[in-house]
Amino acid sequence: MPISITTPPTWYRLIRFIANEDGKEYLGEPVDPDMDIGLAYHDSTPILAHILDTLKPWDPHARRTGAIFTVKILLSPISSSQVGTIRATGLSYRDHAAEMNLAYPSVPALFFKPSTCLANPGEDIPIPKVCQREEMDYEVELAVVIGKECKDVKEEDALHCVLGWTGANDLTARKHQAESSQWGYAKGFDKLCPLGPCLVSTRALPDPHVISLQTTLNGELMQDGSARKMIFPLAYVISYLSQGTTLPAGTVIITGTPPGIGDGRTPKVWLKDDDEVHCRLSHGIGTLRNKIVYE
Repeated sequence: MPISITTPPTWYRLIRFIANEDGKEYLGEPVDPDMDIGLAYHDSTPILAHILDTLKPWDPHARRTGAIFTVKILLSPISSSQVGTIRATGLSYRDHAAEMNLAYPSVPALFFKPSTCLANPGEDIPIPKVCQREEMDYEVELAVVIGKECKDVKEEDALHCVLGWTGANDLTARKHQAESSQWGYAKGFDKLCPLGPCLVSTRALPDPHVISLQTTLNGELMQDGSARKMIFPLAYVISYLSQGTTLPAGTVIITGTPPGIGDGRTPKVWLKDDDEVHCRLSHGIGTLRNKIVYE
């Protein structure tokens, strides 16, 4: 299908939330352009947002209503009903491949996560009993949100299809992953994909490869990477995934993790009950903070 370029949104940073004023769901742009929304939410710092007149982040006609409301509950920037199926690529960073002693893939390695994996910033992540074998691992990832339905996109046009960038934590049950050649089961349990906190538009950040990614576990730095070290440029990844396949507006693509995962350490580090994981992405995306809770 011919490429139809996504109209750049009117906003720079977007959050989805339940408002303190009336208990309703809104999309809004944070009043403070420099606030780390995830940390502010964790610290109970008031977060004010300019309200938009839509609940569809990709709406090209979205405008501010003039109202400013306060965040009561911070939600993922894309809802589970909007995201459909989450697309994910694995082994995407050169330094992560080296960490795991694996050859670079010749094409992006694709797997899927169901929409039931989505979790909100600040939400507790329930670890089911079937995953409590010293195997739960963290993976900070850059997430791409598609802004307009597209298919068969050329690489040179691919970034024109993007609405913006956000953060993700691709939580993974490693023993289940090792037991199968397919990764969907190990990565597909409920709430294993926290998303957010901010969606940063391509208008604000046209080049995603400048983004840095970090993970801290209980305050200790575990991952510290750069999107510049991806094996495949994101434009290539989007183009590749769109060949013969429609990517609807709202599609989320999580794009792999830099080195420092628990499974790559000696000794290995697994997420335990009551652990706190912070995934921080630069350039306004902010810190995605979640606590691990064993069921």
